[in-house]
Amino acid sequence: MFEPNYPNAAIGIERDGITAIALQKQGRGIFGIKQAATVGMPAGLVSPSFLDQNIASREEFAACLEEAVTNAGLLSQKRWSVALPSSTARTAILTLEAQPAAKAEAEEILDWKAEQSFGAPASELRMSKQAISPDREGKARYFATAIKLSVIDEYESVFEAFGWKAGLILPRAVSEANWLLNSKAVGDSMLISGQNDGFTALLLRGSEPSVVRSVTCEQNEIDDEIYRLLMFYNDRFGRDNGGTLERLLVIGRDLVPAKIKDIAAEALGRTAQILRPDDVGLYLPDNSFNFDEIAAPAALAAMG
Repeated sequence: MFEPNYPNAAIGIERDGITAIALQKQGRGIFGIKQAATVGMPAGLVSPSFLDQNIASREEFAACLEEAVTNAGLLSQKRWSVALPSSTARTAILTLEAQPAAKAEAEEILDWKAEQSFGAPASELRMSKQAISPDREGKARYFATAIKLSVIDEYESVFEAFGWKAGLILPRAVSEANWLLNSKAVGDSMLISGQNDGFTALLLRGSEPSVVRSVTCEQNEIDDEIYRLLMFYNDRFGRDNGGTLERLLVIGRDLVPAKIKDIAAEALGRTAQILRPDDVGLYLPDNSFNFDEIAAPAALAAMG
């Protein structure tokens, strides 16, 4: 009935740094940076993991967090959205083989499927489940994201010590995908989000996710894995099946957009557009801002 009221400020946390950012609207669907700062973190302070402890020292982490928001001029901000490292969460599309008779039964089945996909009991997870379009056979599908309660408590306990309220907490790749959700362009789009141990890819058909892939690989294997992913898209969703991958959003310090454009052309047999920040609605006035660092928290701030 009511749209959630998200703040226009967000924090992005990665293994080696923290970004604090606030945006301001500069026109319909266009955002500019109002305030922002990124600070580095000591090696080993944050070790993103779905199952294991993430933060080695909450005191040191809190100090880095305070430095980031202070440098951004946002120390008085109390409401935040937060983008966590992608490795802290697991994301999947869950399919119901048959339509349950009751909502409670559907929830039980989804919890069971989530446990199989995520490798942890549903009682130990904070999960979000969003209904998306049925598959080709008409089976109900849900886009699900899960973070272990013990992991999210590590981060939230630090936020609470500052008196902050973090209303929206999402993994990095899911946060970044929000830049593609409001596009009016025709055709499919794909996010490729690099991380230390590989990459996460989300295929969006229209305004909703259709395929999620988290690929674990060495740095020198990424190009081949992206090629395989795009070949999979062509085989399953290509022109004969009504799909046209028109746009790629490539985020990650170790991903080279020009190289991925060439890989996509070879795999798809046509040229796909590599989206720039201004193509998705974020105006960066100069080179002082690194889109790879700010894309996730900026996407959440743009929801405010």
